[in-house]
Amino acid sequence: MSADTKALGQILIVDDEPGMRRMISRALTRDGYRVESSASGEEALEKLFSSSFDLVVSDIVMEPMDGLTLLDKIRERAPDIPVVMVTAYGTVESAVEAMKRGANDYLTKPFSVDELGMVVAKALDRVRLLNERQYLREEMERQWDFKGIVGNSPQMTRVFDVASSVSETNANVLISGESGTGKELLARSIHFNSHRAEAPFVVLNCGALPEGVLESELFGHERGAFTGAVRQRKGRFELAHKGTLFIDEVGELSLSSQVRLLRVLQEREFERVGGDETIEVDVRIIAATNKDLRAEVTAGRFREDLFYRLNVVEIPLPPLRERIDDIEPLSNYFLNRYVRETGKNVISISPLAMEVLRRYRWPGNVRELENAIERAVVLSRGETVVPADLPMGIDGEQRSALAIPEGAMNLPEMLDDLERQIIIRTIEAVGGSQTKAANQLGIARTTLRYKMEKYGLVNNGD
Repeated sequence: MSADTKALGQILIVDDEPGMRRMISRALTRDGYRVESSASGEEALEKLFSSSFDLVVSDIVMEPMDGLTLLDKIRERAPDIPVVMVTAYGTVESAVEAMKRGANDYLTKPFSVDELGMVVAKALDRVRLLNERQYLREEMERQWDFKGIVGNSPQMTRVFDVASSVSETNANVLISGESGTGKELLARSIHFNSHRAEAPFVVLNCGALPEGVLESELFGHERGAFTGAVRQRKGRFELAHKGTLFIDEVGELSLSSQVRLLRVLQEREFERVGGDETIEVDVRIIAATNKDLRAEVTAGRFREDLFYRLNVVEIPLPPLRERIDDIEPLSNYFLNRYVRETGKNVISISPLAMEVLRRYRWPGNVRELENAIERAVVLSRGETVVPADLPMGIDGEQRSALAIPEGAMNLPEMLDDLERQIIIRTIEAVGGSQTKAANQLGIARTTLRYKMEKYGLVNNGD
């Protein structure tokens, strides 16, 4: 018996015949299961609801409570526990009735030890598979739930409201926004919150493919359609049947590709490159662009009719600089992710470093912020991310923005004043605690007290 089978858990045997109980218990114990037994349905229920069991094997003919009554009570109170019923030869009708009432399988007496082992393993494997599928589905729903996209600002709240509404429909969606704003993440969330969630989510990045390859990627090709086409290949539309096709950088499509795409959206059918077979598809389109497609239409570079086919619902994603309130939760989210991945003992981002992050303009948007936090976690030498851990350009912008008093000051005076500002802001951010402030600043508490006395700062915190 494999280690996987041995690790499956505990089985409850229910039979009013002592010999049958012993035979089944010994056989399953040899196979590596943990086994308990009961001589009646009443005793079985007491054990079942006071302990944890992975499977019940019960005889049907018992007194005073028969196996079918026991099965009904198990299904009422513990519907997920698999049950295998045992019946005598010639009473298969009882086994069929048991299956109708929720039994997972049955054994007919007399049966061999091998047959017993196979039926038990099959029942446990089936339930384990169902549990794994349920877990994966819940994990997928959790990962792609709109609440899982970090953003508390009013701008992102509006985005989530629209995305949540449109996910319940088949409408095509156009997501617009600068590079790095999270367009594909939003597209995936729309798909996995729709009735198409069980079908494929297929991605095509138009900007990453040359013109000669793009149509083959979209529609597939037949063998011999062009040099190098040694076999038939399905395109993204076929692969996304019943699901969602995410077309990223749709503004990069050539006019000829736009014509073919428009036809598929109108007719819901196409032919592979080099083929004449018409293929019908049911695909929802979510397109994304960092271009102003309205301007592209005006300039004649994008078809107006295709624009309106794609833009049934438009969701503009705001750049990070326009939703400053999201910078702190996003930074902490990325901090936790990369701490887990790297194993570094980094607990927090210092107030001054967070101020650096909030003041920066983020031309690369969320993607640039993620990169900055990953770098900070990797380079941090303590438990706190400080400005020096951030990329040079980000830290440099903040340093120029710090308030420096007007008037003639030499370099030592300027550095002292900067240090004083940092200490004041840190103590305020941690609620006045000198211990927490020292930890945030990466210095000893005695050093902090010395500097506070030096700068005439009064604080009665711990």
